Amino acid sequence: MTVAAVPTVHSVAELHQRVLAGEFGPGPAGLRISLAFTTTQAVRHQGRSSGYRNEVLSLRLAGAVGSCAVEPGTLPDGALDDCVGTDVAHLLEHPSPAVRTAALDAYLAHVVPHTPANGALPHRLPPGGSLEKSRARARAVVGLLPPGPAVHRVLVVGVVNSLLEALRERGTGYVPCDLKGGTTEWGEPVLTDAQAELDGCDALLASGMTLGNDTFEPLLEHVRATGKPFVLFAQTGSAVLPRFLGAGVTAVSAEPYPFFWLDGGPGVLHHYRLPHGPGSSA
Repeated sequence: MTVAAVPTVHSVAELHQRVLAGEFGPGPAGLRISLAFTTTQAVRHQGRSSGYRNEVLSLRLAGAVGSCAVEPGTLPDGALDDCVGTDVAHLLEHPSPAVRTAALDAYLAHVVPHTPANGALPHRLPPGGSLEKSRARARAVVGLLPPGPAVHRVLVVGVVNSLLEALRERGTGYVPCDLKGGTTEWGEPVLTDAQAELDGCDALLASGMTLGNDTFEPLLEHVRATGKPFVLFAQTGSAVLPRFLGAGVTAVSAEPYPFFWLDGGPGVLHHYRLPHGPGSSA
């Protein structure tokens, strides 16, 4: 199968500029968001000692949905009204990072959908309970790291206990980081300054939320300077982050709306890897 030559970018600002210039497809000024909605979730998996909450802004553009997770309760008042019926170009200049990210994600999901022709390989998730599906996703994401002894210690930015569990099963050390702090399921402290931990790790595994809270590009600069593997698991910006493949990012597990936690049926992840090199099975 021939894979389309989708442009690779080196910064979010560059991506915005190239989208506005029409380099990825139709100009965003002529495309309007038809639907804006939020999804709020509270979860505590059976057998786990703690739970968490999620809130996600999603924008629909034709048949595509773009999303950006936010800290619960932080989305600006009127954000949904700002988005509905508004063209994507205008939303790319919105003062809210969440709106800008969701709009960019919706546009790219529309013009560069998650298909094998665009470099995405489907990874099926089985049906099951919330913890079963969380663990299945975690194993798939961790499987994008280079195999064997090449990776000893992973910086995990955006703590998901199932991902840490999958790393433990693999015998890989990790440093858990999250702006919210707290502790892991195993009582380990969750650090809040990922930048301070970069030099002590030989691979990075980060959430797409780094895109929405402006912590993505410092991580990208580090892996470019060091050549470390950089794997992203993305509900936020699932169509955005694959554009950085080969520009520091080595693999992406893209998960557009609807997310695995919304129902017990089967699901699909879209995996992007470099054709050769770290994170590739080629």
